[in-house]
Amino acid sequence: MRSSFGFKFILSCFLIVLAAGCSSPKFDYSAFEQSQPSSILILPPVNESVEVGAETAVLSALVRPVAEAGYYVLPPTLVSETFRQNGYSQPAEIHKIGLSKLKRIFGSDAVLYINIKQYGQKYYVVGSAAMVNLEGRLVDINTGQEIWKGTASASSSENSSGNAAGIIGMLVEAAVTQVVGDVFDASYPTSKIASVRLLSPENQNALLYGRRHPKSNF
Repeated sequence: MRSSFGFKFILSCFLIVLAAGCSSPKFDYSAFEQSQPSSILILPPVNESVEVGAETAVLSALVRPVAEAGYYVLPPTLVSETFRQNGYSQPAEIHKIGLSKLKRIFGSDAVLYINIKQYGQKYYVVGSAAMVNLEGRLVDINTGQEIWKGTASASSSENSSGNAAGIIGMLVEAAVTQVVGDVFDASYPTSKIASVRLLSPENQNALLYGRRHPKSNF
C-alpha cells in the first residue's frame, strides 16, 4: 500500500516538474507598459539565411500583425524609398543607424528590428518542408531601451496529414511536396504564420495591444 502511494507521489512530482519545464516563462512587459508606443517603424529584416529575397517576403508579412495589434505602422514602401534616397540599401547597415536619426526622419515611438534566422526549404531523408525562424526586438526610439524581444518559427509540414501508407506512400508524398515546393514558394505563407506567432498579442510573449486596439491597456 505504501509502495503504491509512494509511486503515485513520485509520478505526480515528475509530471509537475515536466509541465513546468515545458511551459515558457512569461515575458516581463514592465518596460513595454512604461514606454506605451503608439507608432512603430519596421526596419527591413536582416537576412541570415541562404535564401535570396527572404527579407522582402518577411517584411511584407510583418506589417499586418503589428497594425492589427493597434499600432500605426509607417508604410514600408515609403520607409524603403527614404532609406534609398539617403544612400542606405542593405538591411544590415540600416540596423546600425542611430535612433536619434531615425526619430528625426520618421518620428515613430519605437523601432522593430527583425532577424531572419532561417528561411526556405529544409530537406530530410524522406520529404522536405519550408522553415521560417524569426527573431525580433522592439526598441523605444527616445530612450534606446529594449522594451520587447521574442522568437518564433513555423513549418509548412505542421499540417501534414501523415496518412501516407508505408514507404511507397511516403516517397510519393515527398515527390509531390518537392514539385509543389519548386513551383510555389511555400516559405512565403509560412513566413506569415511565423510573423503572426512572433508579433500578434493573441500569442504568448508577443507584442502587447496598442492604443488603437479595443483591448489595449495603455
